[in-house]
Parts: sequence; structure tokens; C-alpha cells
Amino acid sequence: MNTKLTLSLDKDIIERAKSYAREHNVSLSFLVENLLLKIISDYKERNEHTGSIVKELSGIIKLEGVDYKADYAKYLEEKYQ
Repeated sequence: MNTKLTLSLDKDIIERAKSYAREHNVSLSFLVENLLLKIISDYKERNEHTGSIVKELSGIIKLEGVDYKADYAKYLEEKYQ
């Protein structure tokens, strides 16, 4: 479903973008939509990758003499006092 969007941009940028779109036989809407899709896709990919790395590394280091559950319980008690 297409929805209309109004943007305020520098006049020179608009003219250059229109010229680029014309030269490549595409609409300005197509260019903007694809740019936004690329940005969203890259952002999502980076966040998913970072999330998977964190999950893989979580709990990998175990220190002797450290009670993680007690430390976490203490943290929660202090946080919600």
C-alpha cells in the first residue's frame, strides 16, 4: 500500500535527484523508498548480528568465588528499593 509523504529538502538536492532519477528511468519515489529500505535493512542486520554475538559470549567467562545469582539479586534489590 502506497502512502503519500511530504519532505522538505534543499532545492538543489531535489533537482539533482530528479535529474538522476530521469537518467536512470526511475521515479524519485522509487529512489527514496529504496534508500530507506537499504538503511532499515542495514540497521536491522547490524543489530541482529550484535545480538547473536552477545548471546554467544554470554556466560563464557566464569570467575571463581563469584555468586552471579546473589550479585544479580542484590542488584535488583537495590534497584527497586
